[in-house]
Amino acid sequence: MHQNEMKLEFDSRSCNEGFARVSVAAFMTQLNPTLEEVADVKTAVSEAVTNAIIHGYEGKINKIQIRCQIRDSVLFIEVEDYGKGIPDIRLAMQPLYTTKAECDRAGMGFAFMEAFMDSVEVESTVGKGTCVKMQKKIAREVCSEEND
Repeated sequence: MHQNEMKLEFDSRSCNEGFARVSVAAFMTQLNPTLEEVADVKTAVSEAVTNAIIHGYEGKINKIQIRCQIRDSVLFIEVEDYGKGIPDIRLAMQPLYTTKAECDRAGMGFAFMEAFMDSVEVESTVGKGTCVKMQKKIAREVCSEEND
C-alpha cells in the first residue's frame, strides 16, 4: 500500500490561491497523474480555497489549512477554514446559489468541485468554519496489446 500525506497552512489572501493549487498538484505527481487529472484537482482546490477566502472570511485575513493524503491510487484533500461557517450546506451546494452575486462565477464553486472530483463532502459549523473533503482516484489506464 502506497501512503503519503502533507499539511499546508497559509493566509487567506487571494494571492495564495495559486500557491495552494500548485502545492497540491506537486504533491500528487507521485501518482503519475494525467494532465487532465492534475487540471481537475487544481480547479477543485482553487474553488475550495476561493470559497474560504470570499465566503468563510469575507476578506479578513486568517488561516486556511490544506491536508492531502494518498492511499494507494486515491488522493484525499481537505481544505479547511475557521471562518463564519455555512448555515445550510445543502442549499449552499446547489448550482448557482450564492450569497455574493456580485462575484464572477458566483454559485458554481461546489458544482465545479463535484464535477472534477470523485466525491465532495462539506462539514461546517456556523461561527467555527468549514471543511471541504474531496477525493479523486488517479488511475492510468494500462492498454493491453493482446489480440484475441
